[in-house]
Amino acid sequence: MLTQRYSRNFLKRVLVPRDRWHPWPTVADRRAWLGLAQATRRTLVRNGVEAMHAQWPRLPATLCLEFARNGNRSRFQAPYFDRRYILAKLALAECVENRGRFADPALNAIWSICEESTWSLPAHLPMQKAGAGLPDTAEPVVDLFAAETAAQLAWTAYLLGPVLDRLSALVVPRVHREIRDRILTPCLQRDDLWWMGFRSDHTNNWNPWINSNWLACILLVEPDPVRRLAAVAKSMRSLDVFIDTNPADGGCDEGPSYWTRAAASMFDCLELLRWASRGKMDVYGERLIREMGRYAYRAHLADNWVINFADAPACMTPPVGLVYRYGVRIRDRAMQSYAASFAKPASAMVTHIADNPTRSLPNLFDTAGFGSIPRRAPLPRDVWLPDLQVMVARSTSGTTSGLTLAAKGGHNGENHNHNDVGHFIVFADGKPLLVDAGVETYTRRTFSRDRYSIWTMQSQYHNLPTVNGVMQQDGREFRASDVTYSADGRMVSFSLDIAGAYPKAARLKKWRREFTFNRNGPIDITDVYGTAGRPRELSWSFVTPCKVHIANGVIRLRSVRLPHDRIAGSGRLLFDAARLKGRVERIPITDPQLKAIWGGQLFRIVLRAIHPAANDKYSLRVERL
Repeated sequence: MLTQRYSRNFLKRVLVPRDRWHPWPTVADRRAWLGLAQATRRTLVRNGVEAMHAQWPRLPATLCLEFARNGNRSRFQAPYFDRRYILAKLALAECVENRGRFADPALNAIWSICEESTWSLPAHLPMQKAGAGLPDTAEPVVDLFAAETAAQLAWTAYLLGPVLDRLSALVVPRVHREIRDRILTPCLQRDDLWWMGFRSDHTNNWNPWINSNWLACILLVEPDPVRRLAAVAKSMRSLDVFIDTNPADGGCDEGPSYWTRAAASMFDCLELLRWASRGKMDVYGERLIREMGRYAYRAHLADNWVINFADAPACMTPPVGLVYRYGVRIRDRAMQSYAASFAKPASAMVTHIADNPTRSLPNLFDTAGFGSIPRRAPLPRDVWLPDLQVMVARSTSGTTSGLTLAAKGGHNGENHNHNDVGHFIVFADGKPLLVDAGVETYTRRTFSRDRYSIWTMQSQYHNLPTVNGVMQQDGREFRASDVTYSADGRMVSFSLDIAGAYPKAARLKKWRREFTFNRNGPIDITDVYGTAGRPRELSWSFVTPCKVHIANGVIRLRSVRLPHDRIAGSGRLLFDAARLKGRVERIPITDPQLKAIWGGQLFRIVLRAIHPAANDKYSLRVERL
C-alpha cells in the first residue's frame, strides 16, 4: 500500500528536511502553549510538580535478572515505566510554564535514562545472542520499549532543545547519539529483526508499534538526508508487511487492548508520514485502513467493557485522542462519537501523558471539533467480521438494553491466542453475564511452551464443551469450519463446526454449534455432535462473575458488585435437567490484573451429560431477568 504508491523519488521530493520539520510547538512557541485551555495547563503543571517531587526509581541489575531467575516481569517493569512517566510529566510542565523550574529534574531524568544499559525489557532480552539475563551492551536489542524510549527522548529533545542547551551543550548530542546507536543504526543495517516482517509474513502489534517510534526517531534525529530517506523507505516497507497481512474486515485477532498498539500504532505511522510530507502521503481513503480503525468501536460492548478475546482485559479505556483523530481522518462520525463517550470531562484526553509524545502532542494541538461531537457510543446492532469470524449482536442498535451476544470462530494459532474456537460472551442490559475471564499478568510462562497450562488459556475455562476429557488444542490447524452468519431486524444466526479445534483424542467427527438470537427474547445455543464411539464423558463449561444457583434445569445468575462500582448482570441459563447435571466451581482470583476487573472470584458452571451418546443434540437457552 505504501511502497508501491510512494516511490523513493517521491519521498525525496516530499519529505520535509529535518531542520525544517516543525510538526508541533516547542517550548519556544509560547503562544501555542499559553493558548491551551487553562484547565489543561493547570493539570500539566500539577503533574510536573508531582513528578518533580517523586523519588527516582531504581533499576538494579538484580531486578533485571528476576525474569531469568523466576519469570517475574512486573517488578522491573513498574519502576522502568515510572521513570518514563516522570520524564513525560516534567517535559510537558516545562513547556507550559517555561520558567526553568522543571528543567533540572528533566535533565536528571534524561541523563539517567541515557545511562541505562538497555532500553529493552528483561522479558525481551532473549532476542540478544546472550539470551535472558543482563543486557549485552554490545548488541542493542530493538524491542517495543527500546523504540518507545528512543522516540520519547527524541521528542523531549525536540520540545526542550533550547532549555537543555542552556543547561549543557552535551545533553541533546548525547540523546541523539544514544538513539543512533540503539535504534537508528541497527534498524537500518539489519533485516533479521523478526518484527520487521522481512524473513516471514508473521507480524503482530510489534511491527507498527516499533515502526511508529523508529519513524519518529528517523524524522527528528537522523542528520544525514541519504540515511534519513533510506530509513523512512525501509520503515514503510516493513509497515506494508503488517498492513498486507491484516484481514480485509479490519479485525484485530489480538483483541481490543492490542488494537491500541496494532492498528492504532499503524495510525501513528501514517500520521508521521502525513505530517512529514505536508499531507502528500495520505492513504486514509483506503477501505482496509478505514476498517482497521472501526474495529475499535465494533469490539465495544458497554461502558468500558469490550470483547476480550485473546490476551485482552475485559475492561479498558481506549486512547481517546487517537481514536477521535483516527475517526476524523477516515471521516467516521461513529468512531469520533465512540472516543467522545469516554471523555469525561471533555478535556480529559489532553491531560493523559502516559502515551508517547507522538500521541500526546496531537492530543493537545490537533483535536479541533472534539467538543462538538456527541458523547455517545455507537453500539451498532450487528457486527460481522468474516475474516476474523467474530460477530456481535444486540437487541437494539445504540443501546445496551436487552441482551448482547459476541461469539467467535477462527483458529487456535491467532496472535495472543487462547484455545477458544466457538466461545461466546453474553451481556444483559450492558452488564456481564457469561464472560471471558481475560489474561493474568504476564510472566515468563505466558509466552513459553507452558502457555496452555495457564487456566485462562484453556478451552475448559471458556464457554465451550470438553469431549472425552479433552480440551481444544493450540495451533493454526485447529480451527472452525463451515461458518455461516445471517442477521435481520428480528433474528441473528451464527453457526460453525468446532470439531476441528480439538485433537484426535477427543474422537470428534463433527460438533456443529449454532447461536440463534431472537432480538426480543432469548439466545439459544444448539450443539449437534458426532463422535467415533460413545463418549465416556461430555461436559460444557460456562464462566460467570454472577452468583449462581442451579435447580430443576434453571441456572440463576444473580447480579453482584464488581470492583470500581461495576455490576454483573442478571439472567438465567436453561438446560434439560433430565439429560444434563449441573454443578458450580468457584475460581479464586489472586492475580492483580484479573482481580481489578472481577474481584476475588469467578464461577465456572459445568454441565455434564448423564448418558452421552455417539451422536446427539443438546440445547441451552440464555435469558435476562
